[in-house]
Amino acid sequence: MRLKSIAVSVAQGERLALGQLTELARADIGDLLEAASYVRDAGFGEFTTYSRKIFIPLTELCRDVCHYCTFAKAPRQIAHPFMSVEAVLDLAQRGKAAGCNEALFTLGEKPELRYRAAREWLDQAGFSSTIEYLAHVAGRVLKETGLLPHINAGTMTHDELKLLRQVSASMGIMLETASDRLSRRGMVHFGSPDKVPAARLGTIRAAGQLNIPVTSGILVGIGETMTERLESILALRQLHEEHGHLQEVIVQNFRAKPGTRMETHGEPTAEDFCRTIAVARLAFGPAMSIQAPPNLSPDILPRLVAAGINDWGGVSPVTRDHVNPEAPWPHIEELAHQTTAAGKVLAQRLTVYPAYISEREKWIDSAVAPYVLRMADAQWLARECNWQAGSAALPMQSGENIFVHGSDKGVSAQVRSIVTRGRNGERLSVEDITRLFASRGDDLSFVCRAADELRREVNGNTVSYVVTRNINYTNICTYGCKFCAFSKGKTHEDLRGKPYDLTLEEVQRRAREAWSRGATEVCLQGGINPDYTGETYLDICRAVREACPDMHIHAFSPLEVTQGAKTLGLPLRDFLRRLKEAGLGTLPGTAAEILDDEVRAILCPDKLTTDEWLSVLETAHAVGLRTTSTIMYGHVERTEHWARHLLRLRDLQERTGGITEFVPLPFVAQEAPIYLRGGARPGPTFREAILMHAVARIALHPLVPNIQASWVKLGPLGVKIALNAGANDLGGTLMNESITRAAGAVHGQEAPPETLEEWIVQAGRQVRQRTTTYGDAPIQQRRASFGAAPLDPLINTPFRKVATSTSRRAAALQ
Repeated sequence: MRLKSIAVSVAQGERLALGQLTELARADIGDLLEAASYVRDAGFGEFTTYSRKIFIPLTELCRDVCHYCTFAKAPRQIAHPFMSVEAVLDLAQRGKAAGCNEALFTLGEKPELRYRAAREWLDQAGFSSTIEYLAHVAGRVLKETGLLPHINAGTMTHDELKLLRQVSASMGIMLETASDRLSRRGMVHFGSPDKVPAARLGTIRAAGQLNIPVTSGILVGIGETMTERLESILALRQLHEEHGHLQEVIVQNFRAKPGTRMETHGEPTAEDFCRTIAVARLAFGPAMSIQAPPNLSPDILPRLVAAGINDWGGVSPVTRDHVNPEAPWPHIEELAHQTTAAGKVLAQRLTVYPAYISEREKWIDSAVAPYVLRMADAQWLARECNWQAGSAALPMQSGENIFVHGSDKGVSAQVRSIVTRGRNGERLSVEDITRLFASRGDDLSFVCRAADELRREVNGNTVSYVVTRNINYTNICTYGCKFCAFSKGKTHEDLRGKPYDLTLEEVQRRAREAWSRGATEVCLQGGINPDYTGETYLDICRAVREACPDMHIHAFSPLEVTQGAKTLGLPLRDFLRRLKEAGLGTLPGTAAEILDDEVRAILCPDKLTTDEWLSVLETAHAVGLRTTSTIMYGHVERTEHWARHLLRLRDLQERTGGITEFVPLPFVAQEAPIYLRGGARPGPTFREAILMHAVARIALHPLVPNIQASWVKLGPLGVKIALNAGANDLGGTLMNESITRAAGAVHGQEAPPETLEEWIVQAGRQVRQRTTTYGDAPIQQRRASFGAAPLDPLINTPFRKVATSTSRRAAALQ
């Protein structure tokens, strides 16, 4: 009971002193491991991570003579003092092809201070030091392959660290021990000036002063006592408390190697090693990542998890562990199996940990951050595939199988509980929904299957779609949304297309043409044109109503409604009533992006706040106008922002009942300004894209009955998988979709009924052509929608300043 009480206190933030840790180190091993596991789970839950890496031994020359080392060699033992740039890049490209994200640079320390061969090679190559050459090579790897350098270069000066910070995402320097005794004659570090504890602690401290995320750790079994181990752990803890820069602490067991001075030295027992890991966990608490290399203890991996680790470190499918060449890396599939056997879920991370990516302005050099973002998902872990929304690339190998074909045996109790409560209609918490978004492996397939079963209960086997035409009447916009590649204004002058502002006559022509091709809806949206007033939006409704009396008008984002009301000096309620009288049928719930002001301050700081956006929809519902709802995700936000977004929509729907559907819109990054400038991720991963549909189905149940899959963003295969993960609707045929295409999507501007119905049938579902509000489409319009004639060429009227709505109408009739 006493150990459990201590574990609870540590999980809540208590800091244990040396005397307490010394006593705990002698505790019953079972009780000790249980306490460490409790503290670990408080910080990392069910996940254990690893980094997929390549190992780059830039030079095996070293001025130190550690008695256990087989990595360091003399010049006569190697073909070249350093790897060439070409050899490094070739290795990095192989790693990239194998799905690696990390380029681990490990090298001997300051060989030029000991070996003439090193000095001469560097001089001939044009470099003054090993560190200068390392910075050059790491920069080349970063820029030419995108792999993120993690640099283990030993002790360094402030200036050397500063130089390497510009080309690396993180660095590593093992403390090994804080004991000066081990540097004395006859001990393991005698004759190794770079292993003097003060030198290594000085480098770690300097890295903290420079805001560099650092990996450090201790080496167990090299002649130290348990007290010295604990003092080493506490020395690292003290530095972390000063600077907050230790992203992980490695507890590594000594392995005796033939041909070294320590080849007959005893290795630590499994119990001794696990005991040390457990005490390290209790010393650092729940937030610190504690790692143990899996290749050095392959027979006791579940026991290492039980001791309190949450990370396996780097594992390479390409290169060997050059420091421990006798210990091959485990296959990642086997590592996943062993992790599951220990009751955890394996997840791939980047070399730099999520907390540091989240605060990248402080911790990551501005030249490196864009490369990190390109490899990150919404948890700031590693992307699992190269798929991007709107691209022609297939989602992933054996894609749909991982979403629907999993074993229930590996599903976590937490996920089961959350899904059960969601299926029962309970309002889930932010933490619940965030956990569902983290689903991987068996949890992922379980969530998707549960969402599909719920979809079947609510919607049956029918998949619906609407024949619609998008009419984007202007791309002039005064707002500077950083994700938008559609609008044309002073902030987006370098993007595609020329500014235009359609005449009312062209709007009417497009509406009539859409009706003749079987459409029951026109979706009208545009930029915030400074010449527009509320009368402009009223005129657009009247023009469409005049041209096509039976056409449903689905128009105007909450931002446009707010702008229109403001220009006329009307309350929102009054302006929405006037729009309804002019023919408006429903509102698209677009411009939502992420309903969290923390994210909106980055994406669209001059746009509506979260509360303002929700107020427009709530007011629309109050005057009898139903709306859709959307989310645009995969850029700068995190999964907890998705959870808050869903709950805000759910709460609105519970108050009003006016939302017809939820439409996930994956961020299409290819031409988006914020992505091109290195400030955003490249959209959601495919796992995240499918999970958004599945989790939304569960989190919004039973209030929002329809979950839509965007074919223009997901593509045909993505749509098929989404239909097996909670989605029941494919949205519209679109005719002239232009906003997503402007952002770089390639799936086309129209999917005619023949195409959508083919996809639906291929998914094993029944087809229903619907109206905007989910009634059945009129039979005459359904007939007209098949075999429709090609669209006439568009007439995008070049923008010219028009003073008033009246003169705009006059210009339209000229």
